Amino acid sequence: MTTSRKLYSAGMLALLAVTVAACSTSGPGGGPGRSSPTGVEGAWLDAKGTGLSTFQAGTFQTVATDTGQKLSDGTYIMTGANAVQINGTSLIRQSPISFNCLLISANQLNCTSSAGQQFTLTRRTA
Repeated sequence: MTTSRKLYSAGMLALLAVTVAACSTSGPGGGPGRSSPTGVEGAWLDAKGTGLSTFQAGTFQTVATDTGQKLSDGTYIMTGANAVQINGTSLIRQSPISFNCLLISANQLNCTSSAGQQFTLTRRTA
C-alpha cells in the first residue's frame, strides 16, 4: 500500500469516527445536552389544558394550569415497555385514584381510570 493510499484510508477512518460520534451524541432533533424524552418522565397536559401532570422518579403531581393549585399526587410504576400504573390521591375529593395508561407515542399517553373513564395526556414541550 502506498503512502498516499495509507493517508487516504486513515483520513476516511477519522471522518467515519467523527460522523459516528456526532450521531450518537446529538440524537434526533437534539444537540449536545438534549435528549429525547423516555417513558412518562416529564410534564403532561390534559386534553382541555386545565391540568398539568408531572412525572418524575416514580412520583407524580397534577396542578391546575390557571392557579397552580395542587389537584392530585401519588406514585407510578412502569408495568411494561409502554404501560404505566398510576396510584394516588385526589386532593380535591380527598379520595384514592388509580389509572392504567399506555404510552402510544413519545408525546401521547392514553389512560383509563379504575372507574372506566378514559382520557389522553399530551407531553408538554419546552
